This record gives sequence, structure tokens and C-alpha cells, in this order.
Amino acid sequence: MSTDAKQAKMDIDITPHDKGVLNCIFNPGLPYGDCVEEETPPVYINVESEEVKQVKVLELQAVKAAEAGDLPTALDLLNEAVTRAPDWASTYNNRAQVLRLRGDIQGALEDLNKAVELSRGEGKVSCQAYTQMGLIHRLEGDDTQAIEDFKKAAQLGSEFAKQQVVALNPYAAMCNQMLSEVMQKVRRGEQ
Repeated sequence: MSTDAKQAKMDIDITPHDKGVLNCIFNPGLPYGDCVEEETPPVYINVESEEVKQVKVLELQAVKAAEAGDLPTALDLLNEAVTRAPDWASTYNNRAQVLRLRGDIQGALEDLNKAVELSRGEGKVSCQAYTQMGLIHRLEGDDTQAIEDFKKAAQLGSEFAKQQVVALNPYAAMCNQMLSEVMQKVRRGEQ
């Protein structure tokens, strides 16, 4: 094997640990272990633009306002962020959360769908949007749609969504109920 062939082979064969380290380098915003599998070419957004920097500041201020219970201020800040960067998907996710807290379910779902559209159904933003949609549909009593949303979020890597898919599975629920009944009988000393 030539030196060039050996070098090419070394470049291709990397361990899962190495992939995790590289993932942390190239995706510093994700927690360690949350991998971004790149089956399609990555989309690069100029996160250093002044517009995006301002929007990130507005989002952070909005989150702090919402955490303090000041939903009107949070909504105003997020509306301003959307006006400044209407193609920044993250802002729609955050605004959807505030809208949901204010009781505007339809507005929240519209923003979540916009976030998915802008992120093309890929990555962290879409994962969060699908998870939020699943929660909203679950709260609204639409478990069928909730399962579909959670499945999409699970495919994008959400462990919470995976748990929800299992929890909403009627067969899993039946098994859990049967297991619970058996355990209660065992505790009471019944056979």
C-alpha cells in the first residue's frame, strides 16, 4: 500500500469517540453526545453577521423576561427579532413558547411550523419545534398527531421525544398497566 493510500485510509477510519470530539468542535452549541449526523451537505449560516448577533441578544433578553413572568416584554422582544431576521428559525421556536404560555395555541403552532420550514426539517431547531408541537398536540388531546410530531423529533435525536413515543404507544400502555397490576398483587402476597 502506498503512503498516499495509507494516509487516505487513516483519514477515513476514525473512532466514534473521535467523531464525538469533532462533533463538539463543529457543533459547539449541542451538548456532548448529541450528534448531528450529516447525510446531506451542511448548511452554513453566517452566524457572525451583525443582524444575527442582535437577534441572539434579543432572544436571550426575551427568554429572561419570560422566565421572570413578563410575557408581554418577551413577546415584544421576539417580535422585534423576527422583524430583524425573518429567516432565523430559532426565534420562531422561542416565540412559539411565549405564545403557548399566553394561550395562543394557533399562533404557537404557526411559529413552530415556520421554524421547521426555515430549518428544512433538519437539525436542533426542527427537533425542538417538533417536540413542542408534540407537547401542544398532546395537551390538546390529539395523541395521534402528537405521536407523529414526537416521532419526527425522535428521528432528529430527542431522547424526550423517544420516551413520549413509547409512552403514547397503546400496547406499551397496556403492558405497563398489566405489569403494574402484577406488581400490586405481588406486594399484597397474591398469586
